[in-house]
Amino acid sequence: MSEFEQHEIPFEDRKYRRTRLRRGIFLLPSIFTGANLLCGYYASIAALNGGTEDFDHAAKAIGIAILFDGLDGRIARMTGTNTEFGVQFDSLADVVTFGIAPAILAYSWGFRSIAGLSSEGYEQLGHFAWICCLAFLICSAWRLARFNVQGMAPGGSKNFVGMPTPAAAGVVAAVVHACHWIGPLSEKMWAIGWFALILALGALMTSTVRYYSFKDIPWTRKQPSVTIILLCLLVAVIWRYSEYVLVILASSYALIGVILHIVRVLRHRLVARTV
Repeated sequence: MSEFEQHEIPFEDRKYRRTRLRRGIFLLPSIFTGANLLCGYYASIAALNGGTEDFDHAAKAIGIAILFDGLDGRIARMTGTNTEFGVQFDSLADVVTFGIAPAILAYSWGFRSIAGLSSEGYEQLGHFAWICCLAFLICSAWRLARFNVQGMAPGGSKNFVGMPTPAAAGVVAAVVHACHWIGPLSEKMWAIGWFALILALGALMTSTVRYYSFKDIPWTRKQPSVTIILLCLLVAVIWRYSEYVLVILASSYALIGVILHIVRVLRHRLVARTV
């Protein structure tokens, strides 16, 4: 539209058009949140189908949802479109994608194909699996509610209090993706260990263990050339060896938070004794 044409439009109409355009920008972060929710829904349906490839597809969908979840909030802040509605919409989507979907995936992958057990042992394992996956879901919802109320750890935005729900879901998805070539679990002892891991992830989400948030990284500033090269290499390695690299990254993130928490506790106790 030319400047002459703009002058012909009444001021109120121009103001209304600018308001509509400004409101339209809010669709951008909501699209990424909706894509996150879509991935969670797809992962749940794929996990319920129960095929070997379906489990792998469900794990990949959760992994893609983690990318969408990281983008929606950042785009909202960059465009100045972060609202309370967006925060609540994102949290509800996260409950589905990083709570319900990984819980269903963990239950189906770890329990459905168990064979060679007595009816009593099978039933007990089923109860144990059901309780562990339910605990994971409750802990993920509890973790999201606590974040909405309390926010980041005191002292800045460098750390989360408790393991983030996308990270916990990422561990579940990474393990399933890494083992997709052998199919679902078929031995009782492996299944018990798997559901114990699910229970531990739920405990980490509700704990006070601090995890690095990556929110203080200056993504919009100029970075050394070597940083871009390393990022490209990391993407290439993940693309080529995703089964191994994603498990290493997800488990390392979970363990580093626990190790640093133990170090802090021991350091505080040592300082208290010396004082």
